[in-house]
Amino acid sequence: MDDDTLLSIGAVARRTGLTVKTIRFYADRGIVAPSAIGPNGFRRYDSDAIARLELVRTLRALGLDLDTVRQVLARERTVSEVAAAHADAVDLQIRILRQRRAVLRAVAQRATDTEEMNTMHRLATLTDAERRRIIHDFVDDAFGGVDANPELVELLRATVPDLPEDPAPEQVRAWMELAELAQDEDFRAAVRRMAEYQARERANGDTTGLHHELTEAVRDLVGAALAAGTAPDGPGAAEVVDELTARYARTFGRADDAALRRWLLERLTIANDARVERYWRLVAAVNGWPAPQELAEIFDWFTAALRTVSATRP
Repeated sequence: MDDDTLLSIGAVARRTGLTVKTIRFYADRGIVAPSAIGPNGFRRYDSDAIARLELVRTLRALGLDLDTVRQVLARERTVSEVAAAHADAVDLQIRILRQRRAVLRAVAQRATDTEEMNTMHRLATLTDAERRRIIHDFVDDAFGGVDANPELVELLRATVPDLPEDPAPEQVRAWMELAELAQDEDFRAAVRRMAEYQARERANGDTTGLHHELTEAVRDLVGAALAAGTAPDGPGAAEVVDELTARYARTFGRADDAALRRWLLERLTIANDARVERYWRLVAAVNGWPAPQELAEIFDWFTAALRTVSATRP
């Protein structure tokens, strides 16, 4: 090629926007070699080399590493293949950055020490599989080897936390608290006691399920009593208890008597752990679901009223 059709490295730098130092670096690394070397040792570039340098500039601006750029120039990989793979990598980087932003905002909104911030960041950046593993480990530990209510076990496994790609600070805080709760040994032991109680009941023939209708009945009747200012040991409480024990008796096919009240009191005492309700509220917060109704006060009242009635009746 005639020297008149070749450009000096300085002219190439002005045309491509690359620095002379960068063009030399690409040449030395075998990315884009000069088209010719003049007698004076100066590097010269033709239009094809300039086009390759412009392609390198674009690929590097998109974040591709030099090895990938070299593969594209050598036609070992197509631009489409590289773009698709890099887009996936960028998506992952964006997700990580969004999670980091959420952690920083959560830290900024509350008095957080260094240890808590590190824990928050570690938990927020877990993969979906790692988050599921925390929940499944909790379920395995609490229910493993015990014939507890299968509907409850399935519900726990199905409702795993799904932290969004761009979580709000409150979702990060909820996930942090949920992960800590699911790994808390005392909470696991409490849920294990619930599972063992369910297993004993199932061994005695109880296959009646999760009893949503009973929960709704307790919520409605006790909620009305609370709204009316009725104390669990005051006038009117016994009528609420009588209505509810009658419903439990019908559901479980038992006599509505003192034995039922003792059985129901044990059931409520074991099941009414405020941390269980907190667990479900945290799952809802992480997943962006509507918060479930708070029932701890409802069942506390019912348990207290049932205990009062049981103490005054044979």
